[in-house]
Amino acid sequence: MNTQTHSISNSKENLAAFDVLIIGGGLAGLCNAIHLSKFGTKVLLIEKNEYPKHKVCGEYISNEVLPYLQYLEIDPFRFGAVKIDTFQLSTTTNKLISAKLPLGGFGISRYQLDFILSEKAKKNNVLIIQDTVIDVDFKEDVFSVETKNKQKFTSKICIGSYGKRSTLDVKLKRGFIKKRSPYLGVKFHVKGSFSENLVALHNFKGGYCGVSKVENNTINVCYITNFLSFQKYKNINDFEKNVILKNHFLKEIFENSTSVFEQPLSISQISFETKKPIENHMMMCGDAAGMIHPLCGNGMSMAIQSAQIASKLILNYLKGNNTNRDTLEKRYIMQWNAQFKWRLKAGHFIAMLFRNDKVASILLQVLKRLPFLLPVIIKQTHGKPIDI
Repeated sequence: MNTQTHSISNSKENLAAFDVLIIGGGLAGLCNAIHLSKFGTKVLLIEKNEYPKHKVCGEYISNEVLPYLQYLEIDPFRFGAVKIDTFQLSTTTNKLISAKLPLGGFGISRYQLDFILSEKAKKNNVLIIQDTVIDVDFKEDVFSVETKNKQKFTSKICIGSYGKRSTLDVKLKRGFIKKRSPYLGVKFHVKGSFSENLVALHNFKGGYCGVSKVENNTINVCYITNFLSFQKYKNINDFEKNVILKNHFLKEIFENSTSVFEQPLSISQISFETKKPIENHMMMCGDAAGMIHPLCGNGMSMAIQSAQIASKLILNYLKGNNTNRDTLEKRYIMQWNAQFKWRLKAGHFIAMLFRNDKVASILLQVLKRLPFLLPVIIKQTHGKPIDI
């Protein structure tokens, strides 16, 4: 499953202008590339990693994006995606509650989905190169982009979809990058017994762990914790034994499954600070624009939907439909905020409540007595099916 990457060495080609240049080839970047290329847009996508690659990710996606994926001619179920319709939540005191998901969703690994999307993008004549962007300059209405391998490109539009944080954020002097992020994420795949239609979120002291099935009868286990809680222990195994396994439901999963990975994947400095959808005239998509707490389990859907918002506006701009750059940027900020600002606030608030064990225990008692409230809470961090 190796993907072909390109290097442009000819100096004239190096300076050739693209309509759109996308920095980062995750969900948002790839969906932007596919959408824009459907209409003959000249797209360059720069991704530092080779496809396919595992990433620290919950790997659950809300069904709200299915109409859009269909529009992009992507059917995740053809590639083993698992249908999910039930949500389960446990507290640090091992209290459990279940509910039907209002829209439902599906599980598929980033390894699989990123590969599917990258192949579709290449089929649509998107140029994908494996490199790292080190500088972006905007002057006289044109973006100039320089890479680590000393390649230079220009474009009319530049999209930042490079994930949670990057050295490019430092270059752009983004506000959130100055603040220390105390969160650590860990992910691995296992084989074992777990309900196919279920996504579970189990809380432990200092964090929470998402569990759901993906393709090939594999279970994705992904947890996030405060780094201060983690650093008290020697390593991941020691932390899991002394903290995570205190949750009985997680203990059952961990002790009755076999790891597929040789080593867990981990990522640090995860930031939930407020970000701007536009930076130095770049349109930010996915986690580069804002990241919802994994407790709410909807980051992948948000990344995909942000691509749809950006692509529609960009196509309008490139067609010259009475849209200048200022209007383009204002419309993107407005539409991004309309779709995601409340979700992010709700996610922050819900995560804050569950960080307090006593409050979480009381909340669960209320939800058990009034179970209809749980789907209502879930809806606060999810959207409606995307209108194409």
